[in-house]
Amino acid sequence: MIKQLKFAGIAVRDQDAALAFWTKKVGFRVATDQPMGPGQRWIELSIPGGQTGIVLFTPEGHEDRVGTFFNGSFACDDVEYTYKQMSERGVEFTQPPTKESWGTSAIFKDVEGNSFVLSSG
Repeated sequence: MIKQLKFAGIAVRDQDAALAFWTKKVGFRVATDQPMGPGQRWIELSIPGGQTGIVLFTPEGHEDRVGTFFNGSFACDDVEYTYKQMSERGVEFTQPPTKESWGTSAIFKDVEGNSFVLSSG
């Protein structure tokens, strides 16, 4: 039986820039970085304290996904604290922390223009 989601893919054009963003600004760790086909690498990142990771890889024919909305949410204990920490590291937020009936969320962008929800609650 399925027990978890191992990773989610994030479409990127510039794997080096994406790798720097996710490791230096967001704080994820490299789990795997190896060649994967012509001109690309399979870059799998782990989330400290998490069981699910992300992959910085764009399959051929999916380039139009770069710069779109990531259909998922990154969870944290305190959105306002995490927002402050990430903002200080240069992460661009398009929506500051906003309280809703279900919890608090914020929206940030990566270097490729992909948008991500950060939430708690």
